[in-house]
Amino acid sequence: MSEPVVPATWSGLRRFTDARIALGRAGNSLPTAAHLAFQLAHAQARDAVHLAFDPAGLAVELHTLGLQTMRLHSAAPDRATYLQRPDLGRRLADASRQSLCGLPRPKPSPDLAFVIADGLSPLAVMRHAATLMAELLYRLRADPRQDWRIAPVALVTQGRVAIGDEIGERLQARTVVVLIGERPGLSSPDSLGIYFTWAPRVGRTDAERNCISNVRDAGLTPARAAERLHTLLALARQREQSGIGLKDETDGTSDALPPA
Repeated sequence: MSEPVVPATWSGLRRFTDARIALGRAGNSLPTAAHLAFQLAHAQARDAVHLAFDPAGLAVELHTLGLQTMRLHSAAPDRATYLQRPDLGRRLADASRQSLCGLPRPKPSPDLAFVIADGLSPLAVMRHAATLMAELLYRLRADPRQDWRIAPVALVTQGRVAIGDEIGERLQARTVVVLIGERPGLSSPDSLGIYFTWAPRVGRTDAERNCISNVRDAGLTPARAAERLHTLLALARQREQSGIGLKDETDGTSDALPPA
């Protein structure tokens, strides 16, 4: 009598990835276990999108790192609107814009303005943003080549990447760095993305910023992401540019697959 589940002959490769490969088959269908795992992952991705952002809790974690924070909101009034109107997530609500305009302008201007936005996975932000900031601050403060002046961190509810351009411009920062929850995948509901832009201003395009993605424990760890970000920020400051003119020249050998 044949077994109900026929395993894939290349199932040994599954240890290298969280992707759904080599699942085997039961007749002409997926095995029940694989089907249930898919449904669970789909539910986790949906939950990640709709999880409530907790800027107050995040602010406490950042204050322990010696960072000042401010709470802002995009023009999207609620989660449903945010998901249906991406354009509203790219600009500040009027009240937040007025609050930002009322801040004193430091002299000299800050080198870095950090924006932490919930994005499409508040789960990713709550899990990894504070750890990433701690790792990055350690490197920035230990940098013997240059001093980094940091603006208060903007914690943005219902934000998208481009909202950092407006915030960075109003803070007169040389570079804005946006930490944001990425669109959840079916094996990565908690993936954090990092986007940074030199000389931020409203109207910047995606070609004018750099991205480091898949920051999570099972992807690019926060420590490695911080190391890469520090290197790229120093390079952006040296060359006074970001985007397609600034290539990631860091050594990627540590990202290679482990030996079989």
